[in-house]
Amino acid sequence: MSERRKHGSWNRLSGQSDHHSGRVQLQPHTGLHSLQHQPEPLSTSTCPHSSHEVKCSATWNMCFELGRVDPTPYDTPKPAGHTRFVCVSDTHSRTDGIQMPYGDVLLHTGDFTELGLPSEVKKFNDWLGGLPYEFKVVIAGNHELTFDKDFMAELVKQDYYRFPSVSKLKPEDFDDVQDLLTNCVYLQDSDVTVKGFRIYGTPWSPWFNGWGFNLPRGQSLLDKWNQVPEGIDILMTHCPPLGFRDWVPKELQRVGCVELLNTVQRRVRPKLHAFGGIHEGYGIMTDGCTTFINSSTCTISFQPTNPPIVFDLPNPSSS
Repeated sequence: MSERRKHGSWNRLSGQSDHHSGRVQLQPHTGLHSLQHQPEPLSTSTCPHSSHEVKCSATWNMCFELGRVDPTPYDTPKPAGHTRFVCVSDTHSRTDGIQMPYGDVLLHTGDFTELGLPSEVKKFNDWLGGLPYEFKVVIAGNHELTFDKDFMAELVKQDYYRFPSVSKLKPEDFDDVQDLLTNCVYLQDSDVTVKGFRIYGTPWSPWFNGWGFNLPRGQSLLDKWNQVPEGIDILMTHCPPLGFRDWVPKELQRVGCVELLNTVQRRVRPKLHAFGGIHEGYGIMTDGCTTFINSSTCTISFQPTNPPIVFDLPNPSSS
């Protein structure tokens, strides 16, 4: 059996998600939540980044998706006083044929390898070194197994034959694997300020077949999202929030994280939320406040044919 997954997405939802406030049932044909009890009337709040009012459910403290966004053509001139971000994700060691557009800052939201082997990380770092962007910011995904030290510590105990090429690694082969990324800023539950934009990156995803950086839905993931500070301009996660570019047609399910959705829309409210993970969900959406970009380069069949997505943000006044 191949060591990589047959399908490109990192997670599958069992059909419902327990939340400490109650239970949410998914309605695949709408992508929104259908509560087992009658929800309270919608309230409105003003987005801190614009004059938009965002409609929110008072019961669940969540805002509803408002619409899809067409990608910016590569030949569109960058507006004065803006920074152009180039978003990619889930390249899975298939970067050779990717045509990279003009931009200022590269954001890669994980799964840049198949298994996190040091040789794969070196190849990815070499690719980064050949790109012209002023800054490159990277997070890990569930395929970067060697970046998850707890995962590696348990791998041999659980199933030696599941990832044989990874299981055969000696600790000294991967203890400092992050240090191989010399051509980017690597974030793992941490942040960096680039060109005046505060960027936070985190690799965690809801559990799916015990890959790297997997945690159970509910409190375990919420504890990670609670580490995201307020005042972030750009949030980089590997997984999507529930309802935004997380639809898996084959299984007729939305598989994003409800705790992440609540964190993004009701507390952090970044200008941009970049992610990947669900290859089938490639594209852009907005809730009127935050722009959500799933920039998975690989398709469900692991073909790297989805082009990078560019997005312009006005420069912070202090930059």
